[in-house]
Amino acid sequence: MNLILIQTDELDDRQVHLKDRRAEHLRKILKVKVGDTVRVGIVNGLMGTGTVADISRHTVILTIEASTPPPVRLELDLILALPRPIMLKRVLAQIAALGVNHLFLINANRVEKSFFEASPTKYGDFAPFLHNGLEQAIDTIAPTVSIHHRFKPFIEDILPTVTASRKIIAHPDGITSIADNFCSTPPGKTLLAIGPEGGWIDHELSLFHDARFLPFSLGPRILRVDTAVPAIIAQIALLQQRATQGVAE
Repeated sequence: MNLILIQTDELDDRQVHLKDRRAEHLRKILKVKVGDTVRVGIVNGLMGTGTVADISRHTVILTIEASTPPPVRLELDLILALPRPIMLKRVLAQIAALGVNHLFLINANRVEKSFFEASPTKYGDFAPFLHNGLEQAIDTIAPTVSIHHRFKPFIEDILPTVTASRKIIAHPDGITSIADNFCSTPPGKTLLAIGPEGGWIDHELSLFHDARFLPFSLGPRILRVDTAVPAIIAQIALLQQRATQGVAE
């Protein structure tokens, strides 16, 4: 936990009383004392420092000073075929840590229908896992998440409303790399689609192709979703950084 995240409604006259895992982390891991300062962030807001005002057996009181904006986010939205629940929890933390803007969780032919009835998708309780990623990366702005139970309505009704400079889809049979796609498209936001572990079926690929998605491959290795997601996003982040530096120069 590199950042103590605080909800706005927890603040009372610039102070917060922590009694949960955050207090335990401060007492047992960081071993803070009165007067020590720690990094804090207001969820969806500014970052700064928290000064330890008091410590008891179960409570840590921090006085908050927050004036630093969170890091710049990636120009990236992710379309992800809903993975197994345990894998989804890992992916949520990963995309929050990496700065994704929005996550579309969609159905696909090879997505188990039971995944939509399992936690956290059934109740939309994504915040704890997203916040884990923010705490790791020292950020306060979590990706927004939407759930789409039917594939075709998503493609026909939702996808056309999403603007992006480049649209790319991961597929083992793709003949180009992510870098090739960046070279052939204008700068701006990327819309990335990653399928289920069994892969997209031909009909789904055809619909993405009709929506002007360009296929790419990571190479001959077949990766699990929770490996492919950070691997691909890291490449996109590097390419976006290089593109920005090129414009600046």
